[in-house]
Amino acid sequence: MIKKLVNYLLQGILYIAPLAITGYVIYSIFTFVDDLLQNFLTKFFDIRIPGLGVLTLVLILIITGFIGKTFIAEPLKVVFKKVIERIPLLNFIYSALNDLFSAFVGKEKKFSKPVLVKVNLTTELEKLGFITEENLEVLNELDKVAVYFPHSYNFSGELFIVPRANIKPINANSSDVMKFIVSAGLTGLGKKE
Repeated sequence: MIKKLVNYLLQGILYIAPLAITGYVIYSIFTFVDDLLQNFLTKFFDIRIPGLGVLTLVLILIITGFIGKTFIAEPLKVVFKKVIERIPLLNFIYSALNDLFSAFVGKEKKFSKPVLVKVNLTTELEKLGFITEENLEVLNELDKVAVYFPHSYNFSGELFIVPRANIKPINANSSDVMKFIVSAGLTGLGKKE
């Protein structure tokens, strides 16, 4: 029992420490900059501007973010991609995962066409999915489309090539349909959380 409590204590520290350290650093910078600027303005111009430290801190954080993204993060991304490209299996896995994640949250979201697909003509069984490709000339399947079926409670799914006649577009928000599928129908379509 005590071992579990100690484990929970350490987990709590691991979760809170980065936030606490970040908060302390930001507070320290704010206090230092605010005191420095207020003393400078009071000494030379005999004025006091409330909130100047907050404005200066926001500017410092924006500049730090800009420098970090352009001069540090971008070159690291380029080096990381070059290393990945040289390792064949790792490159394959990385590019597949990268494509999958960009399909969910990237600039060109792929899961934007939710559909109901008749998967059993005898029982009228239907399955929710997303059209990912409508032009299947490369497979010589002109009357079919590619439909991705996400699995419930999982970040995986299956891709089926489906006759267009078995597909019925649905008028619903794509992200609501994805949540509905992944939650095994528990979220309910159109529910406000």
